Amino acid sequence: MTPALLDRRLTVEDQIRARYLRVPFEVPAGGSSVAVRLRVTDPTAVIDLGCEAPSHWCGWAGGARQHFVVRAEEATPGFLPGVEPGTWHVVLGLHHLPAGGVQVRVEAEMDSSAPVEPERLAPVTQRIRGSSRSVPAGAGLTWFAGDFHAHTVHSDGRESIDQIAARAVSSGLDFLAVTDHNTISHHRLLGASAARHEVTLLPGQELTTASGHAGAYGDIGWVDFRQPGQHWLDEVDRRGGLLSVNHPVEGDCAWQHRLDRAPHAVELWHISWFRDLTATAPWAIWQLLEHLPGSSHTALIGGSDFHAAGAGWTLGTPTTWVAAADRTPEAILAGVAAGRTAISLGVRPDATPDPLTSPLLLRRDGDLLALAGSGAVLVDAAGRRRRILAEEVRISGDWGQGPYHLEDPVRRVLAICR
Repeated sequence: MTPALLDRRLTVEDQIRARYLRVPFEVPAGGSSVAVRLRVTDPTAVIDLGCEAPSHWCGWAGGARQHFVVRAEEATPGFLPGVEPGTWHVVLGLHHLPAGGVQVRVEAEMDSSAPVEPERLAPVTQRIRGSSRSVPAGAGLTWFAGDFHAHTVHSDGRESIDQIAARAVSSGLDFLAVTDHNTISHHRLLGASAARHEVTLLPGQELTTASGHAGAYGDIGWVDFRQPGQHWLDEVDRRGGLLSVNHPVEGDCAWQHRLDRAPHAVELWHISWFRDLTATAPWAIWQLLEHLPGSSHTALIGGSDFHAAGAGWTLGTPTTWVAAADRTPEAILAGVAAGRTAISLGVRPDATPDPLTSPLLLRRDGDLLALAGSGAVLVDAAGRRRRILAEEVRISGDWGQGPYHLEDPVRRVLAICR
């Protein structure tokens, strides 16, 4: 058996001392590979698996897998290739430990012949994208349809980067942010699949902790999720990226980090809202966040948080629209930074993706423009209401107080804009 780096019972006392337990091991000069395996005796325990190389963050599997392999030119999804001599650390995220503790064993093998799972390819198809809808936009701008939250096999998703790129096309999207948990191993691979399927893939990272999640967008390198949320915002800002507070009122990962100013964006509409489209919790959290300095520039975005087929929804649920000069990652993120965003339901009643005809509410030359919303009700932040009686209605920008939303006659949200 491979010698153990760690073989002992971990308890709540260990979790109290260090939420992220670092287990060191040495990699000699000339080593060709590193293979690590985590063994946990109690299936009710949730222990995340990550790794630090001597000079950089190597990657994160979370709870999606209990082993990984790193070689010079390839690595298990979620981890970066490259083997350097020195002190490495296996990083264990002690997310949930049983009351009586759990026996944990960590093994590391040098020069392993263990295989690295390949990235799967998907057939290339051509579909009409959201931008084909020709939504009215300002001079030199186009409204592009996308999704700011999705996962692949590089964290706990079930589809490869190429497969999720194909899914974005089949969902009618122009762009998709790939936001795997606590890793950027997917960033270097986005370009090839984006070009192959003719869809924009935005580099992202979902900073994932027990105190809340955030999306870090842009080609800005890895951001240390083990630091406080304020550090995330400061660091992303310094590097020229955008930070979004993700699903701020979701289950056991609602936002609890303290910020001294507003984030660049808020994932106000997350797939969890589809459990009840009449829920008011997102509006409640927005009323708190809008008191932070700088909130007037915070963009509202949406994300499906897609992981796998069969969960009842797909990409673009909801759909985020960005008015941008083109659909390059830089232009899409510049549109978000400028606040040119809107969110729509993006699907038909049978959950079929439909960014082309679903109701849409957006800003146009300072006014509000409601599209495909005949019969809906326009609602402002103060609860003022106004019936929409045609398929295209322009409302003076001085009516009401944002953010605004369209809802159907039984109060289910259909579209949002600031």
